[in-house]
This record gives sequence, C-alpha cells and structure tokens, in this order.
Amino acid sequence: MGDSTNFASKHQVFDVSVNVTESNRFDDDGRIKRTGVLSLAWAVAQLGWIAGPIVMLLFSFVTYYTSSLLSDCYRSGDPLSGKRNYTYMDAVQANLGGLQVKICGWIQYVNLFGVAIGYTIASSISMMAVKRSDCFHKHGHRAPCLEPSTPYMIIFGVIEIIFSQIPDFDQIWWLSIVAAVMSFTYSTIGLGLGIAQVAETRKIGGSLTGVSIGTVTEMQKVWRTFQALGAIAFAYSYSLILIEIQDTIKSPPSEAKTMKNATLISVSVTTVFYMLCGCFGYAAFGDHAPDNLLTGFGFYDPYWLLDIANIAIVVHLVGAYQVYCQPLFAFIEKTAAEWYPNSKFITKNISVPIPGYKSYNLNLFRLVWRTIFVIISTFISMLLPFFSDIVGILGAFGFWPLTVYYPVEMYIAQKKIPKWSKKWVGLQILSVTCLIVSIAAAAGSFAGVVSDLKVYKPFKFTW
Repeated sequence: MGDSTNFASKHQVFDVSVNVTESNRFDDDGRIKRTGVLSLAWAVAQLGWIAGPIVMLLFSFVTYYTSSLLSDCYRSGDPLSGKRNYTYMDAVQANLGGLQVKICGWIQYVNLFGVAIGYTIASSISMMAVKRSDCFHKHGHRAPCLEPSTPYMIIFGVIEIIFSQIPDFDQIWWLSIVAAVMSFTYSTIGLGLGIAQVAETRKIGGSLTGVSIGTVTEMQKVWRTFQALGAIAFAYSYSLILIEIQDTIKSPPSEAKTMKNATLISVSVTTVFYMLCGCFGYAAFGDHAPDNLLTGFGFYDPYWLLDIANIAIVVHLVGAYQVYCQPLFAFIEKTAAEWYPNSKFITKNISVPIPGYKSYNLNLFRLVWRTIFVIISTFISMLLPFFSDIVGILGAFGFWPLTVYYPVEMYIAQKKIPKWSKKWVGLQILSVTCLIVSIAAAAGSFAGVVSDLKVYKPFKFTW
C-alpha cells in the first residue's frame, strides 16, 4: 500500500453524507458541515531480517503517536468547541506563531510539490511495466523491451490536469476511496506473488544484516542503508495533510477522537501490509530485491496479473496525487484571493451546465494555475526519473519536520508542558532521534541521485 493510502483509507471510515435539511448543513464555524509499498522489499534487503522489520515497526509507532499529538491541534482550546485550525499552517500559527509558520509552510508545500513529482515518476514506471510485461510475454524474458518514460509522464500529466479541476478537498472523497481500493488490489497481488515465489523455490532469501559487502562496496552499503530509511519514512509520511483531512470530519464526537481512531486503524492495517509485502518480497528475492516489487521484473508471470497490478498502481496514484495536492491548490488560491480581492480573473466563477448533472463552477485562475502546476511537476519528473532516490529524499525531507517536530512542539505549547520535565525531555529525545534518522536518509538518497546523474541523459530515459 502506498503512503497516500493511509489517508485514502481514512476517508472510508468517515461519514461522507450531508443532511439535506438546511439547519444541519452548517457547522459551528458557519462552514458547510464536514462529511467526511512496493519499494519496501528493497528497503528490507538493505537493512536485513533484523533491522528491516524493527525499523518499520518503529516508524509506525512514531507516526501513530505524533499523529495523535497533531490531531489534538485541530482546535485551539476546547476539543469540541474551540477555534478550528483549517490547515496545518493554521495549527502552527495558533500554537507557535511567528517565523515558525512561514518555515512550516515552505516545508509542507515544497514537500507536496515533491510528492506530485514522485507520483508522476512512479505512474510512468507502472505504465511502462505494463507495456514491457506484454513484450516479455511475446518475445521472451531476455528481450530488451526498452520503453521511454517521457510519453507516459505526459499521459499522466494530462489526466491530472483534468482531475485537478475538482474545486475542493472535500469533493475528492470518492477519488480517495477508489485510490484505497486500487492500493489494496496491487498490494495484495504483490504479496501473493511473493508468497508464491517462496512456496515455489522453498527457499527464504536474504540475511540477518541485508545486502552483504562484496555484492556492494562498504560505502554503497552505508548509502543504501540510509536510503532505505528514507523509503520507509516516505511510506509513513502522511501527517503533512492530516489537519486538512481532519477538517472534513463531522462532529460530534470530537474531530480529534475520530481522527485518532482512524489513524490507529489506518497505521495498523498498512503496517501489516508493509511488513508482509516488504518481508515476503525480500524472502522471494533476497539481496536482489528490486526497488519496486511489481515493476522491477522480479516476476514475469502471470503477465496479465502484473498488468492488473500496475494498472491499479496508476489509478491509485491518480487519486493520491489529488489528495496530496489539494491543500497546496487551496493555499495558493486563498492567498491570491486575499491579495487581489477585486480581480474577476481570480474570484469570479463561471457556471458551466453539464447535461444530467449539476452545473460546474469554472474559475479561470484555478484552471490556469493548476494546469501550470501539473505541467511544471511533469517536466521536472522528466528530468529526474529516479523513483527510489526521489522517494528517499521526499521521505527524509518531510518526515522529521512535519511528522515529528511540529506535532511535538505544538503539543508542548498547547499543553504547557514544563521545560526539562520528564515528558518534555522524552519528547525532545524522540524529536532529535528522528532528526538524525532524517539527515541520514537524505544523505543516502542524495548520494543515489548523484550516482544516477552520472549516467543519465535528460529526456532520453528508457527502462
């Protein structure tokens, strides 16, 4: 299951219906009522049978704990009637204020932009895998079957331009549910193929310490270990849009209580899948586990099942892209409206009738800006189509500040925890430890990008 599935799964436990009576259409703030894996085998291969599962369990615990802290920051003051913080930045503003808000905004929105790039790369790889799978089936496993990535990135970009015109975050709940179903589909297929491979060979690959020195150099072992930490961190980095998701939940009970329950279920389920996919993938391929279980062609047959899995990945990523980018879209559009309140280009909605459906409100600024965003993210994806390295960088860049640092600091400020108390010291130790892990992961991933760039020519990537 991809990291974004965590959030897609959360939407499934929310009541997305809206009561039709006028008195029940609005919440206490006057707004409309709230209604609302595949690189892990490679990561385990770098870490081994001992460290791999332990690291995944530790990341899952940290993610659940800090997400619980963050969910308490949705309202300032009383958890039922306190002032709402509609976005992550609003929560930082209410609890920390000052320069912290700007720093948080830059980190969050740059990370969201990076996620768009990462998902574009991943989708193109899965599209190519479908074509290559059919080629291998027709011409044999030794056939070159090379495919350029650029056309598939363009196809994905065109699809996202269309879906990006969905106006608001709460209107994409159906898309996130589709993404969750697709994620479950391809994860189950990947897991099943891994189990079948182990059953067929009757051998469990791998070692206690991961890829051995000799297969790789000592320095490569270090960088790959760090990069594996980034890949696992990326799988658990979904706190960056937790507040925005929480703002779609209806109450009572309190949004924080619902979100904590959803997070517990989501993290538990996805961790089980992460462990199964990562460990069975490693058991099947050992030190040679590909960086993407379904596109690295550790499996060739049944080819039609691989095609289904990769199509499911693409559909999942189409939805996940929107789930992650909507907060960034909303921020830019809100800021533009505040700066130029009299601009009709920015504020005016044009009603476009759709036969058999309600009219669509077309906003020209939204159309132009979101289209430009998708074009830019697609273009950058063409320049840097290194999936595992990009995933590691995104995980390292976003995990510590957005998943650990800000939730911890906001919780300390909100609960007025005394400095140097046992709880304060414990939270700081957690934060510093995660910072060290993030720095190591970033170093490994950047080293991977540097290595890839030595042999890569822009726009000529074939795979």
